[in-house]
Amino acid sequence: MDKARYIMIGGFLGAGKTTAVLRLARLLEGRGSQVGLITNDQSHGLVDTALLGSSGFPVEEITGGCFCCKFDSLVSASERLSRERQPDVFLAEPVGSCTDLKATVDYPLRRMYGENYWIAPLSVMVDPVRALRILELEPGKSFSPKVVYVYRKQLEEADIIVINKIDLLSPQRLERLRGALQESFSPDRVLSVSARQGKGLEEWFEQVTQPRACTRGDLAVDYDIYAEGEALLGWLNCSLRVQAGAPFDGNLLLREAMAAIQQRIRTREIAHLKMTLTPDEQGQDIGVANLTGRDARPEQSHVLQEPLSTGELIVNLRAEADPEALRTQVQEALSALGRDGGLNLEIEHLESFRPSRPTPTHRLQAAESGVAVSQSASA
Repeated sequence: MDKARYIMIGGFLGAGKTTAVLRLARLLEGRGSQVGLITNDQSHGLVDTALLGSSGFPVEEITGGCFCCKFDSLVSASERLSRERQPDVFLAEPVGSCTDLKATVDYPLRRMYGENYWIAPLSVMVDPVRALRILELEPGKSFSPKVVYVYRKQLEEADIIVINKIDLLSPQRLERLRGALQESFSPDRVLSVSARQGKGLEEWFEQVTQPRACTRGDLAVDYDIYAEGEALLGWLNCSLRVQAGAPFDGNLLLREAMAAIQQRIRTREIAHLKMTLTPDEQGQDIGVANLTGRDARPEQSHVLQEPLSTGELIVNLRAEADPEALRTQVQEALSALGRDGGLNLEIEHLESFRPSRPTPTHRLQAAESGVAVSQSASA
């Protein structure tokens, strides 16, 4: 039996990983491969799972911590997909605030389950506007230093850095960013794509779907700074039942909800605000909206084709803010939106929190000889 390919696509919150995963899944399916998808979050109620599930691909969701801290759950999810669908390829999307993925996910998979999986080079995607600000190439609101530490560590361990959303940049800005990434992090490749528009994906997908040695070295991570940086981000997941007396425009609801929440938390930097609206009627219709930055414009990547009367609205918000303040502000925004729009928005699940300290199940590093060696899980 041939090994299944295991492809992990990392990157900070809002980089466009889910859109890229879906593009790659469709390409592989078109080539005759069976594809299994694995999503990841600190809690449940994920926009990503709803979006990928609506595409028809089998999806497993790892919740309650990142892949590194839920390694056994990741392996179990892969095994379930293998039993039920027998995928040739696993596409895994880790939490956007996680780093040190090679030592805590890739190397342990290779060391302990190498007979089952071929591990692809690690791709890390970047939102170009955010990257230009964090690398201080352009002015604009960014995150505090400890959050930036996590962001930069993600780039430091990448085999391939993928600049996404190139449709947002002029050629001059793109070249400036590409040069800075190459100089600061020296990855094997710096590629430029637009996952949403389907541009520039061929070279990247060829790199991650063909056997190739991973050449990046071990990552030195200060887990105290990492934990403090991740804990500065407030996490909010909310699921609502939406009902109306007559069919309404779900796309308008998504845009207005995005604007209302953005306005309420305008003094805090938004890492990622994303929403899905799924009608209760049968079918795969879904609306998806995203926002990456407190001064960014909301974008709708998937447009509902028909009005709806009932459905489920999922809100995922990550921002550098107190989670209880986020909870209050989101509740106020949604309450006002429902009242003004004549909609019944009933919250079914709402939680807000800060991520706990990352404590990897395994942390294996590749020694110079090429043999993986175990280190303390809290190193």
